Formats: sequence, C-alpha cells, structure tokens
Amino acid sequence: MSQGFFDEMTNGAADPRAIYSGVANWLRAAPPEILDARRDQAELLFRKIGITFAVYGEKDAAERLIPFDIIPRLLGGDEWARLEAGLIQRVKALNMFLTDIYGRQEILKAGIVPPDLIFRNECYRPEMQGHRAPHDIWTHIAGIDIVRVDDEDFYVLEDNCRTPSGVSYMLENREMMMRLLPGLFADHAVLPVDNYPDNLLASLRSAAPPHCADDPRIVILTPGQFNSAYYEHSFLADKLGVELVEGRDLTVRDDIVYMKTTEGEKRVDVIYRRVDDDFIDPLVFRPDSVLGAAGLMGAYLAGNVTLANAPGAGVADDKAVYTYMPDIIRFYLGEEAKLKNVATWRCREQDALKYVLEHLSELVVKEVNGSGGYGMLVGPHASKEQIETFRQKLLSDPDGFIAQPTLSLSTCPTSFTGGVAPRHVDLRPFVLSGADGVRIVPGGLTRVALKEGSLVVNSSQGGGTKDTWVLATNAK
Repeated sequence: MSQGFFDEMTNGAADPRAIYSGVANWLRAAPPEILDARRDQAELLFRKIGITFAVYGEKDAAERLIPFDIIPRLLGGDEWARLEAGLIQRVKALNMFLTDIYGRQEILKAGIVPPDLIFRNECYRPEMQGHRAPHDIWTHIAGIDIVRVDDEDFYVLEDNCRTPSGVSYMLENREMMMRLLPGLFADHAVLPVDNYPDNLLASLRSAAPPHCADDPRIVILTPGQFNSAYYEHSFLADKLGVELVEGRDLTVRDDIVYMKTTEGEKRVDVIYRRVDDDFIDPLVFRPDSVLGAAGLMGAYLAGNVTLANAPGAGVADDKAVYTYMPDIIRFYLGEEAKLKNVATWRCREQDALKYVLEHLSELVVKEVNGSGGYGMLVGPHASKEQIETFRQKLLSDPDGFIAQPTLSLSTCPTSFTGGVAPRHVDLRPFVLSGADGVRIVPGGLTRVALKEGSLVVNSSQGGGTKDTWVLATNAK
C-alpha cells in the first residue's frame, strides 16, 4: 500500500508485482523526454483522428480531447476471470429486474425494493408497464464502473444501463499503444479488444424482431454532431458497417420504421439508439423533441423494431436502486453477488440521513440520478461553503441523494511532463447482452484522475484514460 492506497504496480513493495515487471523495466529504461514525446505524439494523432468530446456550456467544447496516458493498466488472467464472472451475473440480474418491474413486480410485492423508489424515479417509463422487451433484454449494452481497493477485491461503483459511452476510447487507446509502443506491447500477452464491434453487431442481430430472419437492418440513432459523444456514434457506425442516422432520417408508417436513403426507403429492424428516452418519440415523450421519430414507440411496442437499450432501462442506473443490487441478485438468481457494492447510505432513510449530515466532511454524496461527476460532494476535498450547500440540499430533498465512504481507489503509474506519478483509476468494462448470451471483451476503459489527490475520473471533470491490458498470464 502507498499512502493508504493500493498501488497496482508495486503494492507498496520495493519491487513491482510480477505482472508489471515488464512495464517497470521499460519505465526505468525510458528517459523522460521519450515519454514526453510519445505523449505529444498521442495527442497529435488523436487530434488528427478527431476524437473530441463536448462539455456543454463551454466555449471550447468542440476542441477538447480526453487526455491519454501512455502507461498501460494491467490485469492478470485470474483477476479478469473474477471480474468477468461478476459482470455476467450482475447484468443478468439487471435484465431480470427490469423485466420484473415492468411486468409482475414480484420484487416489489416481496418488499425487497420499495415501490416508490421505482414509480417516483424520473427514468421509470409507465408507457412500458405491462410490455416485455424483446427476449427480455433491456440493457443490451451496459457499462459497469469498477473500482479496486486492494489486490483481491473489486467493487461496483455504478451501473450504466441507458446509453453508456467510452467504448470508442477503449478501442482507439489500444490502436494508439500498438502504434506508439509496439515493442512494449509485443512483450506482453495482451488479450484483444478489437473484436468488440463484431460482438456488438452479433448481439444486436440476435435481438432483432422475428420478421427479419437472419439479415436485420441495423442503424445507430444519434442526436447529431453537436452531441458530446458524436465521435463515438460515427466511429461505431463505421466499425459495425451500419448507417448512422438522425431522427429526421427515419419515418414510421403502420408501426414500421423506415430509413430514407438515396435508393428510397429501407425498413429498419434494430436501432442502437444514443438518444435519451425523453427525446425518442415526440408523440409519447417530449412533444418538442426533434431528435427522435414520431411513432417510434408504437413500432417498438408492436414488435416491429428493437430498441437498444430499451426505453425505461434507466431505472437501473439510479444510485438508490444500486444499493439494493446484492438483494436483487439474491432474489432473482439465488446467489450472492460476486462483485461487491460500495457501502452506501440511503439518505431517504432517517437514520442514514442523520449519519450523513453528521459526517459530510468525510463522505462522498451523490445525486441518485446524477452522472458525469456532476451533482456530487467529495467531503474531504470540499470547502465549508460547499459542505453547507449540500447540507441544505440533503435537508430539502433527502430522497435525491446517497452517500458513500471516500474510497481508497487504487493507483497506477501515470506519465506527466518530466516524470511519472501514481494517480487514481477506475474501470468501465462493456457488457453486451443478446438473445444468444452475454459477451465481454477482456478489459474496458480505464479512466484516470489526473489531478494529484483527486478521486474524480470523469472526463468532464478533468480525467483522462489509459489502455487496459488483460494478460493471458495470471497476476501475482
């Protein structure tokens, strides 16, 4: 341990862990100017490729890059096997939970999850009540945020079941490492991630409606070029070999979705949508939306098109629902959770609220529907004014918040101008669910908090990314 944190390269010892020995030798041999040059080359290449993201409200949003760190994060085969088993279990339970709450609601009747937590959730869609998602799959693409605190335990920090982003960075980071550091890459038995597009395409095909047999037409629905993740939408469309469409490119007649093309209208069978529920159909949700297509929900409910992810899946993103995941897994699968939850106080409960108010300076407080690192308080790093602001928020709307201990997130070596220093990291693996099973490529997107001492890894809050190497060998 280093300063109370588990360092993934050294674990506090003088010598690196065996899995990191090759990286450690490379770092010792590489002069600082070489690391600086490789980092500059990576930034130049990313700019040429056009990988940018927007932070809404900022003037330079269209020009921002997510910083890329050239020192990879390594996981052994045994570590990944534990993670993979836990991820499969968790996403299976999430899909069963969503099927149930929009169906017979057995978990609510059993008193496991409070009904008001569902029905008052802003992501709950009453329009889906009584309807089943095709093949009972609600979250075809899930991003599960994982943190590590020691050499044994991985914890789930968040479940992202609506429109998780970041997979383009996972794939581009790997390409960058193979281009800039081919020798280091070749010295390690790194399991591939480049088959993710094939896996995603296979999962989407398997979830298609029965009418389209073996050749469904798949499209990716984007809000357009001003969306913060537009690069990823176009990147995935290119990798999958499918059309990238906006709402204006789609029309619905007789509950069938058509895409406008230069050769006339073509029927659409599967829509991987990167548009939030509120905007997908102005006849059902927001009437002022121009991002979706009128009648899309009617076509979906008629079984003529599959939407991935399903409308209403966002209920499972809720951070208060997250606190019940060990119970949810036990209820549906009769198993104990393979991946632990972070200890969490539900501020909607009186005793928990009292504790949180008395320990605000020690805790992390989050909005139950927050994302991107916004709407949260990191108590140990907050000013007295910020703590008091959150105290008032909690008193006025306790149901809207949860609190967690300030985690000792693991650290990995990270390259900066003139040197290398440990920085905190998390991991977002991407779990694909289709009618023919669950697929996960080995690894995911490692996000790194670049500010010294910071625990916030989100790109919108100044975080960066690393390539994640899962090795065929085991960790020691």
